[in-house]
Amino acid sequence: MTSDGEGMTRGGRGGGAAVHRVYSVVVFVVLASLDNVAIGLVPPLYKPISGTLDVDESLLGLVTAVSFLVSAVAAVAWAYVGDRANRKPLLMIGTLLWAAGTAGSAFADGYLLFFAAQMVAAIGLGAVGSVGFSVVTDLISPRRRGLVMSFWGLSQGIGTLAGTLLGGVLGAADWRRPFLLLSVVGLAATAAYLFTYDVRRGQSQPELAATLADGTEYDYRITRRDLPKILGRRTNAWLILQGLPAQAAFGSLVWLPVLFQQRAEDQGYSTETAIVVGSVFATLFQLGGALSIVGGLVGDALQRRTPRGRALVAAVGILAAVPFYVVLFFVPISIDVPDGAGAGAIIGAVLGSVVTEPTVGLSLLTAILALALTSANSPNWFALIADVNPPEHRGTVYSLGNLVNGVGRATGNGLVGAVFQGLRTAFPPPLNFAVGLAAFQLFFIPTGIMYWLASRTAPRDIEDVHDLLTERATAAQ
Repeated sequence: MTSDGEGMTRGGRGGGAAVHRVYSVVVFVVLASLDNVAIGLVPPLYKPISGTLDVDESLLGLVTAVSFLVSAVAAVAWAYVGDRANRKPLLMIGTLLWAAGTAGSAFADGYLLFFAAQMVAAIGLGAVGSVGFSVVTDLISPRRRGLVMSFWGLSQGIGTLAGTLLGGVLGAADWRRPFLLLSVVGLAATAAYLFTYDVRRGQSQPELAATLADGTEYDYRITRRDLPKILGRRTNAWLILQGLPAQAAFGSLVWLPVLFQQRAEDQGYSTETAIVVGSVFATLFQLGGALSIVGGLVGDALQRRTPRGRALVAAVGILAAVPFYVVLFFVPISIDVPDGAGAGAIIGAVLGSVVTEPTVGLSLLTAILALALTSANSPNWFALIADVNPPEHRGTVYSLGNLVNGVGRATGNGLVGAVFQGLRTAFPPPLNFAVGLAAFQLFFIPTGIMYWLASRTAPRDIEDVHDLLTERATAAQ
């Protein structure tokens, strides 16, 4: 093992190494959230954007679906290069690309230009998740991977919520404003990257600690010959494949603001008020995702008892959440907000209804339970990828999983719109949205089964990685 030019900064600019490392972790986590702000920005604004561009809302749903797929495909290329080269420049270039695409979306005056700008943003977004994941796993010891990756996953969930809220509230009167704001934030994030800590590949692995402490670098890099090994690792197969049904279900949930918007319009509210109501309700109901920290902690604790632990936690959480989602979509909600008032007054009325309106309180409790259970999936998925793969494979495996996730999410997001339309003949709005969303949650069942299968193969794959890294460390001494 030799030096690769991506060594650990021992001094740290403007402070100690520990402060520099904390700053770097914060930057990476924040950027992971901004990635999802961009993803969650468009769905709440389908109606006003479609009006400005003079296209049907379903064509905007197509933009979202294709952007998921493009981002996932681009992530594979970004990750493969990131597993071979210095990762910081790649993250900066990717961030600049999605900021440019987001700004271009704001200035688009036609559907094709809007579509093209969103695709540019999607290509850039592919770098943030895949390359950033590789960097973060090199900062986390195996014992704490579930906990720290819960913050990584939580930041993405918060980003989606922020995108939904930013789009619905700031964009209710002018849909272009949130795109412009986010592009400025992206430029600031690029500048923040300049001062981040240069992470040594493999530095979190106990097997490599003594070797790295002597100044020797872990110089193993992925090659095309490694791809069959990656796909032949059985736990990888289950971790990658589970995303197809899981993300079909998760992808359908981007329509959650539309469900509550339709409920508001069905109760006589104007479109502008309904957009704000739908975005606030959808944001409020996804707060259960914050409990992914609990899922990460439970996964860490159980993993110390059995190498099947993380996968079992994810399996139980996913399967147990299905009935709560179904209840959420059908619980009737009585909406009482000042029609035509400012966003602040509407938000205040919605928050107050949690206490004053029993149906809203019941829906919120159901949503928190559903999201809390499914959120156990995210940190344990991230941690398992790191557990069963050597450092030079992790970004690529993550991106392959993300590619399948993108296909599943694009499928869910694209098909659910057609399903809603098909159900209109039997179920008038908003009931067609509730029935369609409930049906898509059944995709979580095969996901839970795949996690259970992963729990059976993970122990051997974890042991194989331990043996491989120990052998490499011994050879370097």
